[in-house]
Amino acid sequence: MRLPICTRSWMSAALALAMLAVTTVGAEAQTRLRSGFNIFSVNQDLEIGRQSAAEVERTIPMLNDPVADRYVQSLGARLAAQAPGPRFDYHFRVTNQSEINAFALPGGYVYVNRGLLTSVQDEGELAGVLAHEISHVALRHPTNQASKAYLAQAGLGVLGGVFGRGSSSTGSIMNSIGGFGLNTLFLRFSRTAESQADVAGTQIMAKAGYDPLDMARFFAILGQQSGSNNRVATFLSDHPAPSDREARVRQEATYFGNYRRAQPIGQFAAVQARLGRVPAPDREIPGYGYARGLSIEPPSPRMRTFQQRDNSYSIPLPENWVVSEDPEGFGATIVPRQGVQTTAADEEDISYGVIINHFVPFEGGLGDNLIDPGSAPFGTSSLEQATADLVRQIQQANPYLQEEQGSEHRTTVDGARSIELTLMGRSPRSRRYERTQLVARELGDGHIVYVLMVAPDNEFEALRPTYDRMLQNLRVNDSVAHN
Repeated sequence: MRLPICTRSWMSAALALAMLAVTTVGAEAQTRLRSGFNIFSVNQDLEIGRQSAAEVERTIPMLNDPVADRYVQSLGARLAAQAPGPRFDYHFRVTNQSEINAFALPGGYVYVNRGLLTSVQDEGELAGVLAHEISHVALRHPTNQASKAYLAQAGLGVLGGVFGRGSSSTGSIMNSIGGFGLNTLFLRFSRTAESQADVAGTQIMAKAGYDPLDMARFFAILGQQSGSNNRVATFLSDHPAPSDREARVRQEATYFGNYRRAQPIGQFAAVQARLGRVPAPDREIPGYGYARGLSIEPPSPRMRTFQQRDNSYSIPLPENWVVSEDPEGFGATIVPRQGVQTTAADEEDISYGVIINHFVPFEGGLGDNLIDPGSAPFGTSSLEQATADLVRQIQQANPYLQEEQGSEHRTTVDGARSIELTLMGRSPRSRRYERTQLVARELGDGHIVYVLMVAPDNEFEALRPTYDRMLQNLRVNDSVAHN
């Protein structure tokens, strides 16, 4: 028996509420945290971590600088000694990636990008980031994410004990939810989980002899640079707002009062100087190599730009993807070589790729000065109305696609108000669950430019870094886009 959608939604909400238990007793009491729901044992965390770490180090370029690795390992070990939860054997390594980021895998495997090492101002700020990543491991957030994903697939049998906790089950379970390595479940956490890691990281820092306000200072700097630094923008795209995180860290720091300050490890400046002399890799893998989860040829990290014939818009795409442009109109379809399948009815079905087009809403008020070729007035409407109208048209053509509850949110694309939402459903043609991410960007005349990003649900996250990169660099010429 599988969980009904409504029951599963209720259970997910209940589990999310259980993720963060806060108890404060007086001004000196620190926040107490509890780990969330998990079907995996601690030994399985170790097994998943070992296999994932091996995949990671085959996937992304490692710095392999003994001085930098030794420094980060020493700092990380000092912090990890104060971590709550299971006594994992923590490992710390530096990747040769320029993005300002770090990530952690189950069981204690923590990776720091050289881009982060060159961006922090001192050892305290670096300690803050490491303490945050250690907290994800200690609170078992990666396998908590994996547990929720598997529960959504397997239903009540998991809660009834059908799922065996022995190591022989681990591989098949992991393969069903994205596999080992840089599984996106290990890299993108809920706002609750990120808040937990900030709180636990604050506690780890104070206990290890570091000023927790160094973590708050790093968040403040990120917030200041968010509009001018693309590497910071990448970091912030999958993390909560720095101002919120800074405030929570400052609040937690007040619970500790005076604490004993530790002497720095002492090699920070030397490591930064060494990194200035180490060349960047020939090929960086955007988004930490998520593309290994694909059953098609991975997108090339090298991008080229497609310019629409009327200069209405331009968008980057991987070098090994192809563009099919509407010979008469505005739209284009951008797909990998295996992204289009031919059905038994000799119809083309897009399984992977991006569709971009212009949409004139059918509903809403009538525009007096907008006339279509048949001399009938176009409809004009707000961004919200136009997006809803577009969704209805998509669902008429693809009745199996349903809007994912809670997925709609406001965003900005190329400086204009936009709406993003997710459509999900099992395709009757491919028999696979399909995810379509819709982004609608408003134009000045009430029309919209929309982007549809399509992939099988279990492979969408492998393409998300590519899709995000394309969307972030979409440029729309508002003065001609509606013609």
